[in-house]
Amino acid sequence: MDFELIAIALDDVAWIAMAFVMGLLSKTVGLPPLVGFLATGFVLNLYGIGSGEILQKLSDLGITLLLFIVGLKLNLRTFARPQVWAVTGLHMSIVVLVFGTAIYVLALLGTSFVSGLDFSRSALIAFALSFSSTVFVVKVLEEKGETTSLHGRIAIGILIVQDLAAVVFLAISVGKWPTFWALLVLLVVPLRPLLTLVLQRVGHGELLVLYGFLLALGGAEAFELVGLKGDLGALVLGVMIASHIKADELAKTMLGFKDLLLLGFFLSIGLSGQLTMEAVLIGAAVTPFVFLKSALFFGLLTGFKLRARTSLLASLHLTNYSEFGLIVAAIGVANGWIDGGWLIVIAIALSLSCAVSAGLNVVAHRIYTRYRTSWRRLQRSERLADDGPVDIGGATIAIIGMGRIGTGTYDSMHKSHGATVVGIDIDPITVERQQSTGRNVLLGDPSDADFWDRVGAAHSLELVMLALPKLAASLAVLDQLKAASFSGRVAATARFEDEIELLEQAGASTVFNTYAEAGSGFAAHVAAQVPSLARTRRGVPPRRD
Repeated sequence: MDFELIAIALDDVAWIAMAFVMGLLSKTVGLPPLVGFLATGFVLNLYGIGSGEILQKLSDLGITLLLFIVGLKLNLRTFARPQVWAVTGLHMSIVVLVFGTAIYVLALLGTSFVSGLDFSRSALIAFALSFSSTVFVVKVLEEKGETTSLHGRIAIGILIVQDLAAVVFLAISVGKWPTFWALLVLLVVPLRPLLTLVLQRVGHGELLVLYGFLLALGGAEAFELVGLKGDLGALVLGVMIASHIKADELAKTMLGFKDLLLLGFFLSIGLSGQLTMEAVLIGAAVTPFVFLKSALFFGLLTGFKLRARTSLLASLHLTNYSEFGLIVAAIGVANGWIDGGWLIVIAIALSLSCAVSAGLNVVAHRIYTRYRTSWRRLQRSERLADDGPVDIGGATIAIIGMGRIGTGTYDSMHKSHGATVVGIDIDPITVERQQSTGRNVLLGDPSDADFWDRVGAAHSLELVMLALPKLAASLAVLDQLKAASFSGRVAATARFEDEIELLEQAGASTVFNTYAEAGSGFAAHVAAQVPSLARTRRGVPPRRD
């Protein structure tokens, strides 16, 4: 037995226990647990408890798995949209110019902590503050089931373009350019058929999990060897197999591991430097400027023809500072460009901004619904094809969420009700696959207040069936149905017993526990298929041959 490893583990028991307590308290007051994890890091920092070796390894591995899972859900066509690359470029340029100028003016006025900074160093700090947190945003989108929504895809696209800008900065600042061997990463493209063939053959158990880790860590290691950022390799490997039918299953299988490992990342933010009262006050003072970043995102996205709702939700997700800001600041400190105190300032601002963003995203749909008229005045009359209103025609039954459960529900209802059934999903890839099989499936966001206004005006729907994988997504749809005064019946699916009461309180007429009631469905299916059992159910004694 390696007693040194036991000592390391025991040293980390403190942050594991405190992270659990703070995460539970955060969840109790309606905020995501990660807000409690962020607070835990600073509490441990105040008591002089440093991060152990396990914590740092968890953090690195968690980020690698996160980007691999993002790659599994990424549509490369998103990057071709000017709403992603143009908005990101304009936003970063404006933030660096405005924030950099403001910091430089304060330096000229002799303000403490920034005195002595020239414009280039002020611009460096502004550049560090221009990023939004990829880890935080993707985590929130996953919890809400909105990763594949239009606003989710736009937000993730912007974040990845920002991350690429950070990679370029790091290469320039440390002089670590990719080696000539970096061209070898192009060999991943012809290897795709082999990668997908193996994915098809690994089954659904532990080999699938192991293969996911192999792809994520192997891609990261391969990119590191040729001078590229390792996390980018994990992202690329995820993208390579994203179109495979088992990519979604692999992503769901890896989620639990990723959530646990990311705990190390959120804790490490608060443990990134020595706290001082001056740094805490300046970090708190910097935090409100995140709303200027958010407002700028909203203005640019609506300017590029996105609806006000799409622009607002994407902007609220991006209302935070980034872990890349810490990396940029660390490079500046290492090169002697800025004072080391900026590390903890940005760490504090990052943590506080994530707490603010988490709170905003809890009520994001309500913020739009309550002030919808005002928001819509700010959008352009011309909009993109995939961000316009959805027309369900004369359908009387809508299946929301066209995954495995939704597809089965659609097929059963279509047999008995015909063309009056319509499916709705927020994922364009899912919609394309469903339409290719002849199903009447539309691309739309059921948590969209404008969508249900249009449905309510038509008075055609009698039944809405929610087959969504996330409780938060189902509750968001129920909120919109209630706001639209929908008078029909609503059926929902639940995975756990405690979700049933929440769904019923939110307005669901019927809730089906997919796990608990799977047995009765299985029994009914077998009874219908076995002739002797079918006769017994009709009161006819079984035939004895």
